[in-house]
Amino acid sequence: MYAFWLAFFGSVCWGLAPIFGKVGLRGIPTIDGLAARTLITILLVGLWVLISGNIARISEISTKSWFFLGLEAFFATFAGDLAYYAAIKRGDIGQTAIVLASSPFISVFAGSFFLGETLTMMKLAGAALIVLGVVLIGFDAMG
Repeated sequence: MYAFWLAFFGSVCWGLAPIFGKVGLRGIPTIDGLAARTLITILLVGLWVLISGNIARISEISTKSWFFLGLEAFFATFAGDLAYYAAIKRGDIGQTAIVLASSPFISVFAGSFFLGETLTMMKLAGAALIVLGVVLIGFDAMG
């Protein structure tokens, strides 16, 4: 249950973040906004690691883990966030957020294919509802 509440808190944060991002992106190029946000994130995470005394553990991370964390950083923090920033700058936050929220649909099937995770009826039903939501928003955007 603890994981659920952590995920819920993350969802609230991600739900509010586009509001601040859209305002912050006014009058500046998308990549500049992403660079500024990333620098702020580096500062916050760096302070957390220093204050918690966990900086030595970073040197213990394996090469394999660095490789996969690098891929995740590229897809989530660079390419994904750049697309996200471009979308919220140019589009309606409600539509953008719902389309971006389709990422769990991709994760469910990628997790099954690459990691061997079980596809349950509940996961498939949830994925179908995500697709339905994105389709409905697509129709709303066209009309």
